[in-house]
Amino acid sequence: MTDCKSLSDAQLIKLLKEGNHSSFTEIYNRYNTLLYIYAYKKLQDTESAKDIIQEVYVYLWNSRESLEIQTTLSGYLYKAVLNRILNVFRHVAITQEHVASFKETIDQAPVGTDYRIREKDLAALIEKEINNLPEKMREIFQLRRQEYLSNKEIAERLDISEHTVHTQIKRALKVLRGKLGLMLYIYALLTGLLR
Repeated sequence: MTDCKSLSDAQLIKLLKEGNHSSFTEIYNRYNTLLYIYAYKKLQDTESAKDIIQEVYVYLWNSRESLEIQTTLSGYLYKAVLNRILNVFRHVAITQEHVASFKETIDQAPVGTDYRIREKDLAALIEKEINNLPEKMREIFQLRRQEYLSNKEIAERLDISEHTVHTQIKRALKVLRGKLGLMLYIYALLTGLLR
């Protein structure tokens, strides 16, 4: 195992391209905290900042053989983090635009027409999809949805970490969005069917 602490960034990159795990670990140790602080300042959200940093490191490792760094390693990493932050902002803006557009459509649709989605039918569809979630994910999601428990309260009740609770709820919403489609998912959020 190579001791990489005294190596320059250029040397670390060379070893990384060769698949050296120690060089990857050193890059992680050298830049992880700084990248997290940078991402957190931009996003003001701990979990999103952690997710972005993890994505950058996963990408760095997976694309190590074809890696072309034109600037410095730190410059490359900061730019990779910034690009992912910008993607988050774009996604939020697009989602807000869809929500506003869909809410407007709902508000303008005449009551009782075919254009209006029946809440009862949608509620049944949502319940069906929730029941299809993996058991632990469903249990965590239902505690949030039906008992309005916080992540901390769910974690204490199930004797798991708050991070696990957050991740499972995030995954459940992602699965439901995939199953219901964007418009029905947004409608369910707006009408409180997903709470």
